Amino acid sequence: MTQPIPPITEDDIAQYLANSPDFFERHASLLAAVQLTSPHGGRAVSLQERQAEMLREKIRGLELKGAEMLRHGKENTAIADKLQRWMRELLLVREARDLPRVAATELAAQFLVPQVGIKVWGVSVEFGGEDYAQGASEDAQAFASSLAVPYCGHNPGLEAAQWLVDPSSANSLALIPLRAGAAPEAFGLLVLASPDPQRFAPDMGTDFLERIGELTSAALSRLRPVVPATVE
Repeated sequence: MTQPIPPITEDDIAQYLANSPDFFERHASLLAAVQLTSPHGGRAVSLQERQAEMLREKIRGLELKGAEMLRHGKENTAIADKLQRWMRELLLVREARDLPRVAATELAAQFLVPQVGIKVWGVSVEFGGEDYAQGASEDAQAFASSLAVPYCGHNPGLEAAQWLVDPSSANSLALIPLRAGAAPEAFGLLVLASPDPQRFAPDMGTDFLERIGELTSAALSRLRPVVPATVE
């Protein structure tokens, strides 16, 4: 008894056409007769017209992708310009005691952060009377040292939020530890705050904030006592 021949499937036809590139050369009239459904209105169009539509859609997609890449490039350039202006102001500071004020003021101005606060500890004696060198409890200092990366999220009533001018309006925070090089202990904490709960969301990337922390730490290192070199 002969086995029934399985029906030809769409996959069989597709595979045959893929393996027979000269099929439409032998049946050129078929190309003009093939009608496809257009995604624009559901009307029937020829194979050539449908291919043209697909090509136009692909070009539009590439144009949109190119425009998005251009927009991201412009945004990155704008951020780099702001960072450069902020660093320029820090480099122009002559008196070390003015560094925290300038760092906070320029961060707020350049990056449109509504509130910025800074506290440092373990500073040289001549800076011990400054506002930014007072008011950070041992718990706040330990919390800063525990941060491997900046904290971003809502304000759960952290002590650092009380260092701001208007703590009640700080609905989202970015807390950036300040460290001397690779030291595990922080010597300060930079606080960025916004009334917008999503400005510093928990899922936001922290790479840029880490760079801000590194640069601020380097600038504010002038406030710390000079450790004499050991003689071996």
